[in-house]
Amino acid sequence: MTVLRSLARQTYPIGVILLGGWVLVDSLLRTVANPPGFEWVVLIALTVLAGSFTLSLPSLPVKFSVSETFIFTAALLCGPAPAALAITIDILVISYWKHEVRRTPKRFLFNLTAPAIAIRLASEVFYRVMGQQAGATAASFGSLFWPVIGLAISYFLINTLLIAGFMAAERGSAAVKMWRRNLPAISINYIVGGFISLFVVSYIDKINIAVLGIVIPVLLVSYLTLRTSIGRLEDANRHVSQISELYLSTIEALAMAVDAKDQITHGHIRRVQVFATQLAQRLGVHDDAQLRAIETAALLHDMGKLAIPEFILNKPGKLTVAEFEKMKRHADIGADLLSSISFPYPVIPIVRHHHENWNGTGYPSKLASHDIPLGARILSVVDCFDALTSDRPYRPRMSDDESFRILRERSGSMYDPLIVDTFIQVFPDIAPAAIRAGQQARSLIPTFSSNKRPAALEQIRTNAAQSSVLGEFGPAVTHTSSLTEAIGVTGQYVGMLTPASVCALFVLDAEANCLICIGTAGDDAGVLQGLTIPNGERTTGWAAAHETVMANSPATLDLEERAGRFNPPLVSALVAPVLRDGKTVGALSVYATSANPFTDDHQYALERVAATLVECVVIDAVTVKLRSGAAVNSSALRQQAR
Repeated sequence: MTVLRSLARQTYPIGVILLGGWVLVDSLLRTVANPPGFEWVVLIALTVLAGSFTLSLPSLPVKFSVSETFIFTAALLCGPAPAALAITIDILVISYWKHEVRRTPKRFLFNLTAPAIAIRLASEVFYRVMGQQAGATAASFGSLFWPVIGLAISYFLINTLLIAGFMAAERGSAAVKMWRRNLPAISINYIVGGFISLFVVSYIDKINIAVLGIVIPVLLVSYLTLRTSIGRLEDANRHVSQISELYLSTIEALAMAVDAKDQITHGHIRRVQVFATQLAQRLGVHDDAQLRAIETAALLHDMGKLAIPEFILNKPGKLTVAEFEKMKRHADIGADLLSSISFPYPVIPIVRHHHENWNGTGYPSKLASHDIPLGARILSVVDCFDALTSDRPYRPRMSDDESFRILRERSGSMYDPLIVDTFIQVFPDIAPAAIRAGQQARSLIPTFSSNKRPAALEQIRTNAAQSSVLGEFGPAVTHTSSLTEAIGVTGQYVGMLTPASVCALFVLDAEANCLICIGTAGDDAGVLQGLTIPNGERTTGWAAAHETVMANSPATLDLEERAGRFNPPLVSALVAPVLRDGKTVGALSVYATSANPFTDDHQYALERVAATLVECVVIDAVTVKLRSGAAVNSSALRQQAR
């Protein structure tokens, strides 16, 4: 069915052009065989003159004018064939005059032939109804009134439906909906044109300056009325478009925040959005509300992850049973959060059920088969594919072929087989647009703003990563078996949280009033082992004495000549006091090989590491040890330093 619809959209314009070409050739032969009078030339001139006053229809590349009056008159006085030629000449002249022939050949030929089909068909029906020969209209005003109005309405319906069909084929949306939304507003122009042509034909023998004095103002009023109506329609459409853009921009900002928290680039969500909407159309979904629902749900389907802890979202290993149960809640939470928004299309069911499985083993409702909303079934397939082909904390990206293999394996159990097969089949056609959308999305998110601070989304992403690492640090230190291992783990996590390459833990010896380095981690860290710094002096001593963080001070100020023993030399220092019960018991100092590398985020992270460390390690003026491990005597260290 999808293939047939796609074929119909491709062949429709060509079919209309071919039919129109035949109509024009036949009209030309009939006109040559039975030439109309001089009035036909006059009517063509008036048609071209009136056609120069065109109006554009909002939201569609279609133009209309008040020249229908003279087209209808040509049909009534000269017959269907001359009328078809007249409207074609009008369109051709105006197109060259306004340089509209630069359009694609298909569109230009369609615009040239569709009106000819419409006026020829409507005129033939008119003469059949009247029982008269073409061009032999002879009747009173009253007897012609309804037939001529019928001619105008028939031409309007045929012409506008042909145009709507072309736009539907070009844009992939329903023709009737396009017609109902955009084209009836101009119907009054056709009816007025039919009425004026009826007036002209009925009093053709009495046409004079006085009659023209009536016809021309009526045409002018018709033109101004049409322009006003279309202007109001355009204003209304513009307002709706602005509200829709604002609405979608708000939704998108919220979706980007969710992505940033989940450590997923906004490119992922944009690719999923394009994949989902394009795949839906290939599956035969052309209802605008349904497509909008899928488009919006693709942005917001992971909204519930706002309630999921970062250490679960970004865990590098497999989730435990308890963690997975907590993760599964995001589908219901997201749907409940979004239920407070009055969406004009069914977004909530797609968000709630995008993790249901085809065989009924999914969550949260264990729906199966076609009980799962179509949008949710589509979203689950494309979301899985993009996740498989993207780098994740727990694995590198897979190739397209590997991902297709996994989708096929899950087809019939997790995913709708039709959707999987269709996605793989149409992937080469829809992938380029999805990839472009992902690239453009990433380019719209700056890394830094003009004041050099991280941009909003980057800040969210940084905070999420930082929270995840900090959440893992405490358990990691707790499970170490020695103080050396504990400090080594501390150095590893400090390296993930800051640009530091060396980490040193100092303990305060209250008796000697100095800080002693009792453990180090990082490049050439042994150089600092046993280093003593007077309390209140240098960077480490000052930070400990004043219970405050010191950032980006020169490393030589703290380490003196030892800073140069590293390769490359240490340049900058970041120091956080280690506090227990509100009193300083030591300091955690880290060093980097570049100037001014530490930010507010790094200061906060080091403070948290120091606070977590003192919870896991006993640090006082006498000893430093694990909660259940061997002690390191500070007096012995002081003697070693000497």
